[in-house]
Amino acid sequence: MSPLDHKLLRDLWRIKGQAIAIGAVIAVGVMMLVMMTGLTASLTQTRDAYYERYRPADVFASVSRAPERLGSRLAAIPGVASVQTRVEGRALIDLPGQVLPVQAQAMSLPDRGRPALNDVYLTNGRMPAAGRPDEILLLQSFAAAHDLRPGDSLRATMNGARRSFDIVGLAQSPEFLYITAPGELIPDDARFGVIWMSRAGLSAAYDMSGAFNEALIGLSRGASEPAVMAAIDRVLTPYGGTGAYPLAHQTSNRFVSEEIAGLEAAATGVPPIFLMVAAFLLYIVISRIVQAERGQIGLMKAFGYTNTEVGAHYFKLVMAIAVGGALAGCLAGIATGRAMVGLYTTYYKFPFLVFQLDPASFVIGVAVSILSASVGGLLVLRQVFALTPADAMRTPSPPDFSRTGRMGRAIGSVLDQPSRMVMRRITRQPVRMAGAMIGIASGMALSVSMITIYAGFDQTIDLTFSVVDRSDVTVSFTHPVSDKTLFELARLPGVQRVEPVRNAAVVLRNGVNSYRGALTGLPENPTLNRALDDRMQPIALPQGGVVLSRVLADMLDIQPGDTLGVDVREGRQPLLDLPVSGIAESLLGAPAYMGLDALNAALREPGRVSGAYLMIDEAQGGAIYAALQDMPTVAGVSLKSQARDAFVTLMNTGAGAIRYVMGALAFVITFGIVYNAARIALAERARDLASLRVIGFSKGETAFVLLGELAVVTLVALPVGALMGYYMSFGIAAGFSTDLYQIPAIFDPVSYGQATLVVLTAAVVSGWLVKRDLDRTDLIQALKTRE
Repeated sequence: MSPLDHKLLRDLWRIKGQAIAIGAVIAVGVMMLVMMTGLTASLTQTRDAYYERYRPADVFASVSRAPERLGSRLAAIPGVASVQTRVEGRALIDLPGQVLPVQAQAMSLPDRGRPALNDVYLTNGRMPAAGRPDEILLLQSFAAAHDLRPGDSLRATMNGARRSFDIVGLAQSPEFLYITAPGELIPDDARFGVIWMSRAGLSAAYDMSGAFNEALIGLSRGASEPAVMAAIDRVLTPYGGTGAYPLAHQTSNRFVSEEIAGLEAAATGVPPIFLMVAAFLLYIVISRIVQAERGQIGLMKAFGYTNTEVGAHYFKLVMAIAVGGALAGCLAGIATGRAMVGLYTTYYKFPFLVFQLDPASFVIGVAVSILSASVGGLLVLRQVFALTPADAMRTPSPPDFSRTGRMGRAIGSVLDQPSRMVMRRITRQPVRMAGAMIGIASGMALSVSMITIYAGFDQTIDLTFSVVDRSDVTVSFTHPVSDKTLFELARLPGVQRVEPVRNAAVVLRNGVNSYRGALTGLPENPTLNRALDDRMQPIALPQGGVVLSRVLADMLDIQPGDTLGVDVREGRQPLLDLPVSGIAESLLGAPAYMGLDALNAALREPGRVSGAYLMIDEAQGGAIYAALQDMPTVAGVSLKSQARDAFVTLMNTGAGAIRYVMGALAFVITFGIVYNAARIALAERARDLASLRVIGFSKGETAFVLLGELAVVTLVALPVGALMGYYMSFGIAAGFSTDLYQIPAIFDPVSYGQATLVVLTAAVVSGWLVKRDLDRTDLIQALKTRE
């Protein structure tokens, strides 16, 4: 081993605290990159493999009732490779011990053989036998939530008739990767189930013998999807077709695809923020380490080492820290990714989900770390290389402090000697102090933005379930019914208030932008479920226009006063042109509101409702739920309390849980920055501080001279970091927001207070660690350093 390599090992051991702190900052940035890109690759590859094996349809087309012979006409459409018709319907499952009926979707399977499209993955048991209409497959996750297994029985209400079934198998399906009840956005395994049974049995239950109400279409390679969908609509529209739509708009696939897109966006935007902070810190630290080594560099050159050899020596030092941190980040990213992938299986029902590594993330993470370290080192080394050995070994010329003399005299008149030392160093080296201040401010900004995101999640929950939705129960009907049904609900004992709602399936269009969703009709001044403006004040719904949520208005690129095209996909399916009369703030979903009477008039179906919001006396909830279960027009009953609990669980244990990982990393980076600032100050001033001890300063006074500088820089960094964090919060909030929910970036004084506490705690701990080392300093050895 060469002498320079021996020196390298000694230097690394000497600065091991700083090296570990810098390496940790690099590691967390690389870890985020590896984890997020790995999760993106895992979800993408698993979804694609699942789809390839179980063949979800390329196009879905629902219809009220179409004769089976139309299947051959659909198959004859150019570009159609395969067609499968089926029957589907809504059901209510009656479980022992459950006071609330559970919503379910019933799907038909071919009487013989496996489905050509939308096949099921049998996880347990067997397929229903031919000629046994009472045998069913049950969704695996629903069965697990209620401890049901093959051999058990199940009672369900289908089309108003209560029936008993035998569970013969448990299954999953690619069309139910993300499972929510109709009209809801939050998955809950216990509150929604899927039943598969024979085509003959389900057709008999829903009076669909010889007919179908949904067609699944597989496309041939190179087929034009819009052209095929247009042809399908021409065939099915006379039979109540609601419009064909592609797999991209299928609910489950849309949520999975948006999750993957969100992860890709976060992997692109969030890790660079951490890596930029790490790169800046690395530059500051390396430049000051190399400057402190000026004398040793001159000594090495005096012994005959060339600039290249000396440069290679320090480059190895830099690379040891950078590569070590990057490799640690890669390993931590793998471990964190494996842990996070388990969270995704909770809400996305893949048969398997194995964490996949993306080699590009390793290359990018390590390359960025090395590049940032190299730039920081080379910028400083080139100044030292320009010196001759004699100049390098000589103490640098004192800087010109003439411009700070006036300030120094002003300060000196009011401060004691140690305080004057602190202020003189700060005022005479403003660039160096500014670098340390910006580093600490960056840590403050990361902490502020992450804690603000925590508050944003809480606000999303509070606004959605306390301010917007003030009902207790939501009832949905099997089809739009007369508003006189509301009187039946109001007469139930314990029901305190009833408000109607009409949800109509629509495609909203503005130019080339479109969105497949629903138009929600509400009373003019609702109280149980409201549209709110940006000041959280209720919006009176106009009778001649539509109010869009902000996220929906952004997707459609439309403003109040513009005209919105509305393609209604139910009933008479009118084409409407409605003015946008307002923008509502909604943090859950992308709703569009309209006055109930105006919506019914546009649909030419006056006095119709598709559901109702109820405020009830919870003490009489059991009797109310039992009465609702016996009403043949009731398709589903959901409790707001259960929806809220499911949403909180989703954000705390699902994809939203990644915010806790990022928050922890932000705190690690903050501590690393502050600790490094303190360690660098100690390394630079070790001889000066030892001199103070020798001439009679106490340990406390000496520590005050060192740590006073850190305290002033930290206090100045707090407001700067708070301002930086305010703007950084918007970028990180956008990274966490999805089409399912929006996370607002808000100014929350509590978040800023907590972030300030984090930085101050890091400063106190770092100061204590540095003071401990200062007290242990060998004064003689420190004073001999120059020699």
